Amino acid sequence: MAIRYPVVPNNITVHLGAPDEYAKDITIPFTDYISNVASSEIYPTWPKEAIIANIYTIISFAMNRIYNEWYRSKGYNFDITSSPMYDQTYIENRSTYENIDNIVDDIFNNYVVKKNQIQPYFTRYCDGRITTCDGLSQWGTVSLANQGKNFLEILKYYYGNDIEIKYNATVGDKTGAFPGYNISLGSAGNPVLAIQRDLRRIRQNYPAIPNIYNTVGIYDQETVDAVKKFQEIFNLPVTGIVDKATWYKIKYVYTSVKKLSDLYSEGITEEEATFLYTDRLDYGDTGIEVEYVHYYLDAIAFLDKDIPRLPTNSIYGNNTITMVKAFQEKYNLPVTGVFTYSDWLVLTDAYDSILKSFPKEYQEYVNELYPDYFLTRGMSGNDVRRFQKFLLAICKYDKSIPGVIVNGTFDELTEKSVFKLQEDYGFDINGIVGPLLWKKVVELSKR
Repeated sequence: MAIRYPVVPNNITVHLGAPDEYAKDITIPFTDYISNVASSEIYPTWPKEAIIANIYTIISFAMNRIYNEWYRSKGYNFDITSSPMYDQTYIENRSTYENIDNIVDDIFNNYVVKKNQIQPYFTRYCDGRITTCDGLSQWGTVSLANQGKNFLEILKYYYGNDIEIKYNATVGDKTGAFPGYNISLGSAGNPVLAIQRDLRRIRQNYPAIPNIYNTVGIYDQETVDAVKKFQEIFNLPVTGIVDKATWYKIKYVYTSVKKLSDLYSEGITEEEATFLYTDRLDYGDTGIEVEYVHYYLDAIAFLDKDIPRLPTNSIYGNNTITMVKAFQEKYNLPVTGVFTYSDWLVLTDAYDSILKSFPKEYQEYVNELYPDYFLTRGMSGNDVRRFQKFLLAICKYDKSIPGVIVNGTFDELTEKSVFKLQEDYGFDINGIVGPLLWKKVVELSKR
């Protein structure tokens, strides 16, 4: 399992105007943006602790916008605007102050959080003279600093004693939460977990949305039903498929109901940000994800002599590293031997290509290949039919299996048989057919 903490971006895209105003977008280093805003909104002659407190609010405000994809979830192609009416004052090409630059360079990857929450806190603020608000007063920080308070005491004065600083956050390339492909019946992984988590919370405000009980990150029929009802409520095409438009509408509604861009946010806990699937597999790692990688690599290596076909198990070992490096070199990926989320996307695409163009001389094996997506109750089609034929062969000698009708529909009887096989052979008992169970069923069918 892995906790998805916010990443401080290398760059930020700023819209030079109000959100709907016709203006250009510029992408600049995150540190340059923070220095510019700070130099535009506060004075370099202020006490150092006041300057630090204000820079923390600027960083956290921007991070909140980025993490929640506040504008991108509304269909915009930028992270934040330059308008103080909506966000923070950014003035293109302005000079910045050296002492402000030095502070920004020192703390740019620190931000404010509420205790027991992971999202950057929405540090609302105003100047304190012309305008006032519920958050921090910029001029008020000067008075507090002159009283001897340090930056954290100043921040707690305005935002409460339950705030703290997230120090030395990871810095990296900013990527949108949308995985880049449509998610549908049979999909699996962290994007599915994120959708299911968000819809469960949205359901508290919109109870017509069916509940999702599946917690293993598989896009099953109950997830399809929940997505369809969400699409119906929010006037989207009712497909049950999460495309980019549906993804960002879910993101926007989730952010809204939890008030993630608000001083009084419900917040996101570490538990809510913990996902089953890691983004990085390396030597010594174990578990089902490693087994999945082995399954796909072995299938590709069966046909591609550039990738060695080596013995593997559920441990990411030296043989795994050798195969992964060969795969990465073959598909022009960084040759590290470490398996990442980017590698996974290429691996599944490569496997899918094999399914579509299997050589004639190996046609006797093609029927045994896993279809590259999870099979769950409610699905139908030729891949379900293939699986049912394997099940039928097992049922002929194992009378403890409930049975199966080869009709191409993953029905209740098929699910009951899957449950029994999972129980008998040590799989998670969830009624879902992944590559490892598929492989076991194929093996058992040949007895």
